Amino acid sequence: MTRLFAALCLLTIPALVFALTPPAGKQKPAKAAPPAIIPQPTSIVMGKGTFTLGPSTVLVYHTANAEMQKSVMYLAERLRAGTGLPLKIVDATGDMPKKDYIFLNYIREESLDQEGYRVEVKPDRIYLEANNDPGFFYAAQTLLQLLPPDVFASTPAHTGAWTMPCVTVVDTPRYRWRGMMLDVSRHFQSKEFLKRYIDYLAMHKMNTFHWHLTDDQGWRVEIKKYPQLTTTSAWRVDHEDIHWNSRPPQQPGEDARYGGFYTQDDIREVVRYAEERYITVVPEIELPGHATAILAAFPNLSCTGGPFTVVPGGLWPIKDILCAGNDTVFTFLEDVFNEVVPLFPSAIIHIGGDEANKTEWARCPKCQARITAEGLKDEAELQSYFIKRIEAVLTRMGKRVIGWDEIIEGGLPPRATVMSWRGIDGGIHAARTGHDVVMTPTSNCYLDYYQGVPEHEPLGIGGFLPLEKVYAFEPTPDTLTAAEAKHILGVQGNLWAEYVADPAQAEYMTFPRIAAIAELGWTAKEKRSWPSFLQRLEKQFARYESQGINVSRTIHTVTVADSFDVPSWRHIVTLATQVGQGEIRYTTDGTDPGPKSLLYTKPLSITATTTLRAAAFKDARPLGTTTVHTVCVSPFKNVVVTASPAPAQEGARATALVDQHRAGYWTDDPAWCRWQGTDATITIDLGKEAPVKSVTAGFFHETVRLVFPPSQVEVSASTDGTTFSSTAVMKTGSPAKQPRPDVMTCTAVMEGVRARYIRITATGVGPAPAWHKRASQPTWLFADEIIVE
Repeated sequence: MTRLFAALCLLTIPALVFALTPPAGKQKPAKAAPPAIIPQPTSIVMGKGTFTLGPSTVLVYHTANAEMQKSVMYLAERLRAGTGLPLKIVDATGDMPKKDYIFLNYIREESLDQEGYRVEVKPDRIYLEANNDPGFFYAAQTLLQLLPPDVFASTPAHTGAWTMPCVTVVDTPRYRWRGMMLDVSRHFQSKEFLKRYIDYLAMHKMNTFHWHLTDDQGWRVEIKKYPQLTTTSAWRVDHEDIHWNSRPPQQPGEDARYGGFYTQDDIREVVRYAEERYITVVPEIELPGHATAILAAFPNLSCTGGPFTVVPGGLWPIKDILCAGNDTVFTFLEDVFNEVVPLFPSAIIHIGGDEANKTEWARCPKCQARITAEGLKDEAELQSYFIKRIEAVLTRMGKRVIGWDEIIEGGLPPRATVMSWRGIDGGIHAARTGHDVVMTPTSNCYLDYYQGVPEHEPLGIGGFLPLEKVYAFEPTPDTLTAAEAKHILGVQGNLWAEYVADPAQAEYMTFPRIAAIAELGWTAKEKRSWPSFLQRLEKQFARYESQGINVSRTIHTVTVADSFDVPSWRHIVTLATQVGQGEIRYTTDGTDPGPKSLLYTKPLSITATTTLRAAAFKDARPLGTTTVHTVCVSPFKNVVVTASPAPAQEGARATALVDQHRAGYWTDDPAWCRWQGTDATITIDLGKEAPVKSVTAGFFHETVRLVFPPSQVEVSASTDGTTFSSTAVMKTGSPAKQPRPDVMTCTAVMEGVRARYIRITATGVGPAPAWHKRASQPTWLFADEIIVE
């Protein structure tokens, strides 16, 4: 660049900027934000203007096309229900309307693939275009998301115009398998709810519904040749009031009344409903393990001969298994598949294969004879033999098999697809050996895991899977070559139902995490953006709510991080939400927070016992529920505490009982002091005689771990440490069937008491009660934070 040209640039650029800057009051309008579509499309180009649905708007297509009719009717019914507009259907072979229409038409566009589509919204018309019929259905889903969220309501609720922006969306999915699994064995769900759940998949452009129909806790498929499967195997004793893993087995004389099954007509109806939404239903018949429900009706199919009952709750280890050395087992299974296969058009059948404990095979003469006769090395190869034999049966029926990643052990059947759940290593191994894979690791795809802090959540199986962790998953490992990566069919979310007893809970655990799973399956890796997803999710929440879905708002629940600073004798309390949206408001006066309550801007310093209530708000509207957290601060410093007997856990110190830190809702939290099979006596030396107003102690309750609160708590006071006077006795009653972890707080109010020493005597409940699965075993007593005020 010459000096003269550089000088000219310096002279002219400011003038140019001045010339291009509009006068005050005539600023250019802000560029319209792209519509909030989930999953994120491949391309969105904003146009000018809007299109408004009205009484004269019609749907146009070639009515001779019966397959396209499915998408047309779906869209018409959805729009009619949500808007109340007539949406007349017009045949494209006649006179086309001049304007105000939605036209569905085939195109030939290689970039759109089999499920891709194109939506073009103009001010006076809309085009929905696709290569194939599924594309029209997905185009319809995008069109619905361009409208106000109330379009998803079952009756008209929107009072304004049904307007959408002019836009062109070109879109195609990343993966062929975009699925959700629902377990109906552990808890039976109605046919009507299954249809709703399929609709939830449809609105997220998912194309596979994995139906987990059989397990130890119930068989759910009518098999006409074996009616015992629905008269016996479908029912268990009702222990729904006891924690899942604490339930005892069915006792003689107990009626098995909890459960249910689907008739073959029910299944055809559900499958047909799914097909109309371009969703493939993949049934799962568990084998050779997870088969106790089968064995309850047919004990002769086991290695031991039984007897068996349908399991009412948790079962581990799962030793009940179909006998691999008994040819009757394979005859039975072939008979079952002879009835199952015609019900499901799916090209693939799920045969389970997971968690098969081979203890009984190792000591079963028939299984050992099979190993010898077939030249097998061990029980792992015997499972491979079992799976391959079933694969051969299904191959003859024109089906392929898919199984959990344990089917890799002992050798994969030649045409099997692997569902990788124990991490991604199984999927990597399968892909490298030429097998197709569906990625569904527990770490990112198990929706029965907690979404937030357990004390704020409905009871779950454990684990922690927040929305961001779901979204962060990458289904195709970067360690695979391009050729190997082609074997990754897609991704699936799994909702196991040990702790999902009804539709409301199923929805709560599914939403909003299904939106993240959907975007993993549909959207190209480079197009995914967590900040963008969160922005779009706000509109998606409104769509969920318009349908009455019991969506979790855990991402907006305020969490509390509490640390104690000993030198200043104060708590430092930090408030946050998972996603950081909105503003946090809090109170300390016992009232619930509102949009004008104290605004949280920095960590709080708390020097006296205080109950915080906090919630997130945006535009004066609460985003989630209110969190209640009590910060306990004892005025007594340098206290000495002793416990008799000493806490049982290694390295535990009684000082943890008065360290100003409350233990959490986990049995492995080291802040808990614990005793097994004994009472506990805790003595606190305050250092000097002083008036005592109250004594508070916390005790953990988690029946599944045999942790029970004390049956009685006595608080005594002394001035000399030798003679104690009882000031309060609190009885808690017999051991309760507490279904979820909880902390029981006992507070003794002391009026006119002066003391230097406080003694708390906690009486354990004794052996586990008769209703517990581990009846008569020693129980645990967990205690933490004792506050003397």
